[in-house]
Amino acid sequence: MERIVKGVGMNKGKGKKLHIGIMGGTFNPIHHGHLVTAQEALEQFKLDEVIFMPCGQPPHKRDEEIIPAEERYLMTVIATASNPRFTVSRMEIERKGPSYTIDTIKELRTIYGEGTEIFFITGADAILEILTWKDAEKLYDLCSFIAATRPGYCLEKFKEIHVIPEGKKERGKPKVYFMEIPALAISSTDIRRRVREGKPIKYLVPEGVASYIQKCGFYRGRKAKES
Repeated sequence: MERIVKGVGMNKGKGKKLHIGIMGGTFNPIHHGHLVTAQEALEQFKLDEVIFMPCGQPPHKRDEEIIPAEERYLMTVIATASNPRFTVSRMEIERKGPSYTIDTIKELRTIYGEGTEIFFITGADAILEILTWKDAEKLYDLCSFIAATRPGYCLEKFKEIHVIPEGKKERGKPKVYFMEIPALAISSTDIRRRVREGKPIKYLVPEGVASYIQKCGFYRGRKAKES
């Protein structure tokens, strides 16, 4: 399939300054909250595309029930197949060892060139964790961040690390834009719990993903096999 790209999206080399969104995550499993967030980022920030980047070995989630990376990748492909501006990368799942965002962004910078503007899309709570990520200050210079929040989310806790909400850059601090997403009430943790308890997940995940989870028997035991 042409859309299933190994490490990059589809718009490289078309002679213009690109604006690329990177939707990083475990996607264990991917759900409608992820898809709505990516689509809203496309529209609000005039992105050319969003690259979904399933992580291989998440460095901060080793004790969580995580199904193998290849399965999470396939579910992400299923979920995004109908949107021509969504692509899925194998970059992190094929990289040996823990998946660090700094390594991914550096590689994308090499592929796309310095003129490309890269936005890393994540949940607002993860922005606070970014301060602890590998080579965090170097990462701030390589990309901006789009932080997805739920309606009514309190932003007071972020005032110490960056300017709100303009996304202005300060030395040694991340450049962050906030984006409100109602569908963020959906969570992968809750979906896994519902599967374990035999409850329906219809309309929480794309139909193809729900069918794949059922067919493969994911999340039914107390502990899934780690990737």
